[in-house]
Amino acid sequence: MTREAEPAVEREYRTEELAEAAGIPVRTLRFYRERKLLPPPRREGRIAWYDDRHLARLRTIAALLERGHTLGGIAELTAAFEKGRDMGQLGELLGIGWSEETPVRLSPEDLADYFEGEVTPENLAASLDLGYVATDGEELVHVSRRLLDVSSALVREGVPLSAVLETGRRVREHADALAALFTELISAHIGPDAIARLRPLAKSVVEAELTMAMDRLHQQLPQTAQAPRTPPAPPTSPTPSPPQAPSS
Repeated sequence: MTREAEPAVEREYRTEELAEAAGIPVRTLRFYRERKLLPPPRREGRIAWYDDRHLARLRTIAALLERGHTLGGIAELTAAFEKGRDMGQLGELLGIGWSEETPVRLSPEDLADYFEGEVTPENLAASLDLGYVATDGEELVHVSRRLLDVSSALVREGVPLSAVLETGRRVREHADALAALFTELISAHIGPDAIARLRPLAKSVVEAELTMAMDRLHQQLPQTAQAPRTPPAPPTSPTPSPPQAPSS
């Protein structure tokens, strides 16, 4: 007879413990609760008990504030999760505006399937800081289907998720600089109203330049680095020497 696995016990926090785990003062936690940025805690008499969903929400708030969102905007995003708005509206609230990117709603199990063995607290925190992921209780939203698929493909190829996220952070810095360059160019010579209309032209320039740059770097690599790796041949046993005829 097999023994059934015992269900995992969910950790609970008092107010002071939750504030410490989230790295915020208790008064800030109470302020968030008054602004309805946190779901109500479980009450046991006069004691308020919070769980890991509340901690995840606080970390999301911190990441969104770091990205420049206001508390009012974060409250709207929270309401969007709770009311189940469509993905287009969530994209606007996540700060991608009229982007072509499609946000993806995921469960923790879905995320684990995308990045098997790589969904660590450190990687999740990095994703939150980058704005790739927002969390609300047991649900998550990834800001871009394309970025999610590419990240997952790189991890399947053997690239650690932490390295993918660090590269994403560096790409974001260069992308911001390129966006500022084209925005300034179009605004100065045509006008700000033309930015959305001419954005595909900027995208084409960046894609073409990136392709040519990778071609140039590939040509500069040593031939040994370009050749695909092949497994070494198995060692062969030494050929025995023929017996020597006895000397007369």
